[in-house]
Amino acid sequence: MFDGLMVGQYIPANSPVHRLDPRTKILSMLLLITAAALAKGTGFLPVAAVSVFALLLSRVPFLFLWRGFKALWVILFITFILQIFFTPGETIYTAGPLTITKEGLLLGGQMLLRLVLLILISSLLTMTTTPVGLTAGIEHLGRPLQRFGVPVHEMAMMMTIALRFVPTLLQEAFTVSRAQQSRGAGLSGVTLERKFTALVSLMVPVFAGAFRRAEELSTAMETRCYHGGAGRTKMKLLTYHPGDYMALAVSLAVPLAVLALRLSGSNGG
Repeated sequence: MFDGLMVGQYIPANSPVHRLDPRTKILSMLLLITAAALAKGTGFLPVAAVSVFALLLSRVPFLFLWRGFKALWVILFITFILQIFFTPGETIYTAGPLTITKEGLLLGGQMLLRLVLLILISSLLTMTTTPVGLTAGIEHLGRPLQRFGVPVHEMAMMMTIALRFVPTLLQEAFTVSRAQQSRGAGLSGVTLERKFTALVSLMVPVFAGAFRRAEELSTAMETRCYHGGAGRTKMKLLTYHPGDYMALAVSLAVPLAVLALRLSGSNGG
């Protein structure tokens, strides 16, 4: 399951979404995530419509996106099951001590849709923005905090490096897991204690590899005389274009539409 996750992976393409300013994509992501968190019932429609439209514009292969969601199906399934079985309300079906309620189905469906949208929106940012662009965008948006002594550049760099290494570490965990399975260390039909031991044996080489990569990255940055954001210049300046203003306007309209639907009472939930 490790090789299917989308988090932190950049997919190069020449799409309208890729060409947007990184600041535009970061702000749009925050606005859409806020809208998804607030949405209920019909309030999901504008969030889903804009998210799917952005996905189509990004030209990200659907197969790649499907692999990412397939890797997270366990989390999505458990979330849905917890909602339908443990939400009180009008009983629809009873199986022993477990009861499925109408309210649980509605809440479970909404929670499932909300998680799918959150994953899609956040993944679109990393899939269409280079690590360098992401760092520059976060740094520009956080500039006002520099007046209060906040090391914005260093924080942006740390966030970007951490995000960039997520797929690398997951791939390494996948490789170690496959290597252990090829040596007969399968987890099927073993006790819980054996599974825990196998998990420890998986995490030890993964963490060792993470420390090794961190040391290599530190050495590479030192050899290139990296000393933080003080006095650094930009090879590529960030500028807003008409498409950025249009994207921001649409992204701002989505949470406003969700709030309007909630206040009008026509959210269906």
